[in-house]
Amino acid sequence: MSSTTPGPVAGSTMLPAGFTHPHASEEARAIAEKGMILRVQVGSGMHGTSITGQDDRDEMGLCLEPPQFVTGLARVPNGIAGRGPSVRFEQYERHTAWDRPGGPANRSGAGDLDVIIYSARKWARLALAGNPTVLLVLFVPDREVVFRDEAGAELAANAHRFVSRLAAGRYLGYLKAQKAAMTGQAGAHTNRPELVAVHGYDTKYAMHALRLGLQGIELLTTGRITLPVPEPHRAYLRSIRRGERPFAEVLDAVSDAEARLSQLRDSPAIEDQPDRRWVDDWLHRSYLNFWARDH
Repeated sequence: MSSTTPGPVAGSTMLPAGFTHPHASEEARAIAEKGMILRVQVGSGMHGTSITGQDDRDEMGLCLEPPQFVTGLARVPNGIAGRGPSVRFEQYERHTAWDRPGGPANRSGAGDLDVIIYSARKWARLALAGNPTVLLVLFVPDREVVFRDEAGAELAANAHRFVSRLAAGRYLGYLKAQKAAMTGQAGAHTNRPELVAVHGYDTKYAMHALRLGLQGIELLTTGRITLPVPEPHRAYLRSIRRGERPFAEVLDAVSDAEARLSQLRDSPAIEDQPDRRWVDDWLHRSYLNFWARDH
């Protein structure tokens, strides 16, 4: 194995205790912990765009669930209270901000942990469709990896198999959504009026819009995403978030990235589809190996 090839990382698989949320039962937590194959930091802390003291910690991972949840019809309770109908196991999701008065309505802030551990099958469906959020786990440097076993290492080593024009289209869609929120477009969602009041526009949406454009372009042209965001782009993104760049300048930068992504989405030089055959084979082998070890 070369020094650049991802390998196992021994770390914590322990997750925050369950909660009264559909995907936060203690049974779901146990499945995620026992079957975990990958857990990494994502979000601004990993991108290098965080502002000291302002950010929560975001983590994402994958796990392999027991056979009865794949080949059978087993379900997990609806949160720790289990009052609602049971649910299929697709993820364990927990936000420590929920522990404060107000519960799930709370916005995460400095010092909070937001963690989601997907079923490997659900993650693969999202990744094959080019979802920018889930694809990031494949490129996180070792220092930001909380846990990674052999199956997770093999997946990260084959990140290039997920690159396709589908990803270009999805990055473009995410960028446009952030741009709409940044510009206050009718119907767009924004929940940071305090930033608009101070800077005249939502600087966090603006920063994410350009980041998505830069990372999407890198992925489609090199097959990789460099994390954290390399300089000078990182410093520029941080200056946007701090409100140090005029709106018109930022809008031009976002629009330029949008145009480049549109070109890549339509480029015949990029594969039309990801390597679904390899992903299917990896899922099949990983689940069978896990079940053989567990039973």
